[in-house]
Amino acid sequence: MDFKVLAVGDVVGNPGIDRIARSLRYLKRKTGADFVVVNGENASVVGITPQQADLILDSGADVVTLGNHVWGKREIIPYLDDCSRILRPANLAPQAPGQGWNVFDSSAGPVAVIDLIGRCGMDYTPDNPFLLIDTILKKIDTKLIFVEMHAEATSEKLAMGYMLDGRISALWGTHTHVPTADAQVFPKGTGYVTDLGMTGPIHSVLGIEPKLSIAKFRGDVTSRYQWAEGATKIEAVLFTIDTATGRCKSAERVDLYN
Repeated sequence: MDFKVLAVGDVVGNPGIDRIARSLRYLKRKTGADFVVVNGENASVVGITPQQADLILDSGADVVTLGNHVWGKREIIPYLDDCSRILRPANLAPQAPGQGWNVFDSSAGPVAVIDLIGRCGMDYTPDNPFLLIDTILKKIDTKLIFVEMHAEATSEKLAMGYMLDGRISALWGTHTHVPTADAQVFPKGTGYVTDLGMTGPIHSVLGIEPKLSIAKFRGDVTSRYQWAEGATKIEAVLFTIDTATGRCKSAERVDLYN
């Protein structure tokens, strides 16, 4: 039996939220996805509110993942403890609110989702994800295991993918908002892509109004970042898993543009 998991790139601002509300269920039907994971850490550009998380879940996501902007909206803190379907990076400090992984019910039985954050080029130093993941995997008793690696460095994502090859069903990268063309199945059966991309404005700099990014790089005095307007997109990858073995059979981009 095949089990299809749709992993959706970082949702940026109101345009990204609106696109999820309008199109996620359609994309789920189109791809035949059985389970959907959406990165929502940029729903407010920097952070996510409980209302935005609820909207993503209500629109068809089974799990919402976060990253380095997890604390961007402080009102999310109690929500992280109250809602088991939102994950912050597992390798944050152990006293941090919320959880970094969980096991969820699905049509194919238990599904584990683990959220990790990288350390190369990021603005703080969480625990080493390469060491922590071994501890987490020892606690999980299911063949269907999915890992998100929210990281800047492509090498860090690839290294994690190869380290976990044959031990998990799939790993996808997030954070850079630029989709990569390397969706594949590794030699031992783990699905992989370096970066999903993003969900939000097409004509933007990583979701942000271009003139604001240009001004920053010019060294001009700028205003706060604001999402761009106009046409939007969903960038995502569909992983097809053999439930008997937990191994990935295919990984393919299923991007949706206006």
